[in-house]
Amino acid sequence: MGKKDKKSKTAEQKARTAAKQEKKAAQKEKRGRSKVTADSDPEDIDLEAVRAEYERKQAQFLEVTESPCEPPSPRSSATLLGSPSNSKELLLFGGEYFNGALATFFNDLFVYLIDKDEWRRVTSPNSPLPRSGHAWTRSIAGDVYLFGGEFSSPKQGTFYHYNDFWKLNPSTREWTRIESKKGPPARSGHRMTYFKHYIILFGGFQDTSQQTKYLQDLWVYDSHDFTWFNPVLPPATQKPDPRSSFSLHPHEAGAALYGGYSRVKVTASAGKQTKGGAQSLRSALKPVVHQDTWFLRITPPAPGAPSGTPPGIRWERRKKPVNSPNPARAGVTQTYHKGRGIAFGGVHDVEESEEGMDSEFFDTLLAWNVERNRFFQLTLRRPRAAAKRQVDDRSAKKGRGKLDEEELLRNLAALEAKGSVGATATTMTLDNDPSDNTPKRPVKPTLFLMPHPRFNAQLAVQDDTLYIFGGTYEHREREYTFDEMWAIDLGKLDGVQEIYKRELEDWHGSDDASSASASDDEDDSEDEETDGEAPMGVPLPSSERQILPETKDPSVSEPQDVVDTENPDTVVADSRPHPRPFESLRHFFARTSSMWQDIVFDDMGKADQSSSQSIKELRKAAFDRAETMWWDCREEITALEDEQEEAGIGEILSIADRSHDVGVTGKRR
Repeated sequence: MGKKDKKSKTAEQKARTAAKQEKKAAQKEKRGRSKVTADSDPEDIDLEAVRAEYERKQAQFLEVTESPCEPPSPRSSATLLGSPSNSKELLLFGGEYFNGALATFFNDLFVYLIDKDEWRRVTSPNSPLPRSGHAWTRSIAGDVYLFGGEFSSPKQGTFYHYNDFWKLNPSTREWTRIESKKGPPARSGHRMTYFKHYIILFGGFQDTSQQTKYLQDLWVYDSHDFTWFNPVLPPATQKPDPRSSFSLHPHEAGAALYGGYSRVKVTASAGKQTKGGAQSLRSALKPVVHQDTWFLRITPPAPGAPSGTPPGIRWERRKKPVNSPNPARAGVTQTYHKGRGIAFGGVHDVEESEEGMDSEFFDTLLAWNVERNRFFQLTLRRPRAAAKRQVDDRSAKKGRGKLDEEELLRNLAALEAKGSVGATATTMTLDNDPSDNTPKRPVKPTLFLMPHPRFNAQLAVQDDTLYIFGGTYEHREREYTFDEMWAIDLGKLDGVQEIYKRELEDWHGSDDASSASASDDEDDSEDEETDGEAPMGVPLPSSERQILPETKDPSVSEPQDVVDTENPDTVVADSRPHPRPFESLRHFFARTSSMWQDIVFDDMGKADQSSSQSIKELRKAAFDRAETMWWDCREEITALEDEQEEAGIGEILSIADRSHDVGVTGKRR
């Protein structure tokens, strides 16, 4: 009887197992049918018709309008730029957002008013169509030029690349399309910069859904002659490999290029043997993160050359930068600031397995000195409270003295005019009434830790302040697009200011896939345990963010510990004045103004240009050189300041430099 019951239980267990497998097979088949239906949807979408509909809606705007709005919706692959016409404005255009199911593209132009902490949305009857992956750059004349980008169907089944060229007037917010007979082919992921009156464009890629082609062609636009030309280099001339997502910065003699990303076709073993015993081979695309540096030297045409004469172009390969990020990272974005490329973030793909690719994300802030070809790590520093209090006390005394002097002059004028001080005193009180109705900028929270690790963030510098917008982070199968913007003072590095931050939206994945996975989890709950990680759609915990003031990125070595063995001949004595620790740019120029003016005067005398410059122009040129030197030495001076603060040494002042503050009695002694 016992054997019979045991056999019946075994048969019942086998039946349950068979039913479970049949249920899983049915769910898998259902997911496959839904996937085929979803994938076939993009094939039925006419991208030209979608673009035509965007053009029709855009034509309904009769004029350029600018209206207050909320901060931009989350987006990636947009472009952010400090306005060339106003040092208190940022410009943001385009981008895309993928919520796990559909991709949305934008052609909004947003203006961020820094002083007022306000966002403005600009609508125009003539503006570029929605896109992402485009590139833009300022020009020496103060305009903004934009080229290319991509657009896709909502499910990203088909792609369209733009080859249109636009000019934006940042003052009037007016777009102008530039028509040219010969120009660069369509692309996205390229980069642009400027040199004199030329606009430089290089690289990028073209995606046809079946394959991705990376580009290495160089194009130069002459804004005086309104023409593009593609320099033809000799066959034996070296030039950068095809790539996208690199950094391209302006330089006084051309442009500087660093890094990038591409995929190279390689031949690998398929793991199968043919009849003859040989291994079968298959081709695959291998991702490559570039870390090389190139200099594009541009020689303008000689004076008196005919109109339309192109400049001389030559690529020069530089040595690998000192202290370059290790490991190599993709998705590192850079923005130009005072001879440096300010870089943030990035991702390093650690390992690829059957379960997917493990990636390491970074929140490191770096500065690439273009001229010296060296990387420095920028770390946040807490403000020096004692020194700040002294400065505040001195400025308060000066301010009170100035106010007392102004009040005395007004009282004397009132006595002469009316013979009474009391009548005017009431008026003065009303004029200086601090209780006014003018709106004040809200105080923003300041953090002493970097924003969450990410890649492909949008960066811009305006008035020596770095702005970090958006970015992407991946967790399992979820792709986070950050909905936030931060600001960092590059001169002080005294914290990260939150411009705005909104919680991440939920992930809209496939309902069928999620329900199927849920049912699978219910069936297998007796045999499996959860790994304890955060579920999909839940905002990332702040505990994952790394506090930087106490720790430094081990992947970037200390600048003072590195000896540049590749360029031993470049270490020469520099007789120019250098800034001191804890010395601001204003005090540095006040101390060395005469020396910089002598240097400028000597250089102009050698070039026989001294007669054409006024005193004011000479002083302006001297300040420009002093400012360049101050920023060029900023990383080393910051390291010295940190060392002195750790040793208990505060601000170092010279008695000779402060002689103008000493009273008459002190001078006599």
